[in-house]
Amino acid sequence: MSAPRNTQPVIIAGGGIGGLAAALGLARKGFRSVVLEQASQFGEIGAGIQIAPNAWHALDALGVGQLVKKEAVFIEHLLMMDGVSGERIIDIPLDKRFAKRFGNPYAVTHRADIHGSLLDGCKALPELIELRTSSRVVGFSDQGSPVEVELADGARVAGCALVAADGGRSVIREKIVGDPLPPVTGHMCYRAVLNAGDVPKDLRWASATLWAAYNTHIVHYPLRGWKLFNLVATVIGKHTSGGHNELATPEEVLPFFSHYCDKPLTLMRTPREFRRWMLLFRQPVDNWTRGRVALLGDAAHFMLQYMAQGAAMAMEDAVCLGLCAERADGDFEKAFLDYQATRLARASRVQISANSLVGMIFHVPDGVERLVRNDIYRNRSAERYYDALEWLFTPPDYVRDFRKKPAPGRSPRPSARRKGASSARARRKGSPARAARPPRRRPARRKA
Repeated sequence: MSAPRNTQPVIIAGGGIGGLAAALGLARKGFRSVVLEQASQFGEIGAGIQIAPNAWHALDALGVGQLVKKEAVFIEHLLMMDGVSGERIIDIPLDKRFAKRFGNPYAVTHRADIHGSLLDGCKALPELIELRTSSRVVGFSDQGSPVEVELADGARVAGCALVAADGGRSVIREKIVGDPLPPVTGHMCYRAVLNAGDVPKDLRWASATLWAAYNTHIVHYPLRGWKLFNLVATVIGKHTSGGHNELATPEEVLPFFSHYCDKPLTLMRTPREFRRWMLLFRQPVDNWTRGRVALLGDAAHFMLQYMAQGAAMAMEDAVCLGLCAERADGDFEKAFLDYQATRLARASRVQISANSLVGMIFHVPDGVERLVRNDIYRNRSAERYYDALEWLFTPPDYVRDFRKKPAPGRSPRPSARRKGASSARARRKGSPARAARPPRRRPARRKA
């Protein structure tokens, strides 16, 4: 391999999905980085995560798509059920038509499997990526060359640029944006991971299923080759806890869902305990950069989980960042402005949709509003759903074309959004995740 394009490394604050993806995105274009993780080891908490086609394209661009596929479950439907009546409202088939339309399938997996694959990808490039643990960033200086970050133990790390992938409570964002920490929102999430055999047989569906009711919803889907099931139940209301991975008992959780019909309640009664998470978010801002410092992932666009796109947006950020660094030939102040201009509208659109618009569909009150919601979506064709999702699931050009080598003497500008997404270019072959399916199907599985 040729020598790195930068003598001093790019400093990446945070070793989660966004930080590791940023390191890989830069490495794929020949740039060296050092990833500073505050914990004593690299790891990821949480449970299930959904991988839409645009996320697969980003994983493929970063070179780890095949690793993630090892434990992923390629589901067959996206479902929304009426939690009160039990009626099926939205049914989006994830068959060959879907994969052809978006160039990749839809899957679910454990969050740790994505993080672990990104970590393995970084470890395979030791000449370009240095991984440091027990390194919590508490401040930075960009007054000259180099950029310096200060760690909690007083040590300082120097580099040519700084990427803040330090999450929704980013300390680096405070100096760039200056907005306050996210307030307690009232959006509370209760999570449990179940053995597949403990899930009621008539709910072992090959789908990511959402049960919607007033100010609440329940999501479930299989994990790790149908060995596990992910269960996430969300409630909006007044909560005193700002909890993060706290223990919660069924006696606390079940009363929030007493207005549901019996079928989802049988699943909710299965866990012996839940983990409580207070969901936080920020409002979109129009600036993510200052000089040679840039925000990425949740530090830039912290969103609610309702679009299942938080990790996907961080990985798209990382791909774009690597390409912009290449385009600017290592001038990171220029590269970061290019990255922001390219990513701001798309990521903010997803952020606004997740924070505000999707909840208007999930959480409508019982009565006329619920009946109207159901009538709007009932019996739509697959193509209508695909058309509505095209802006989200179709990868931007800079993600899809990331691994292509630019023509000699040219470095084409990555477009902020894909043009002609429904054209033949969207249907071309070549994505390794495109036609992936599980190697075998478990006999206990039932179709929705």
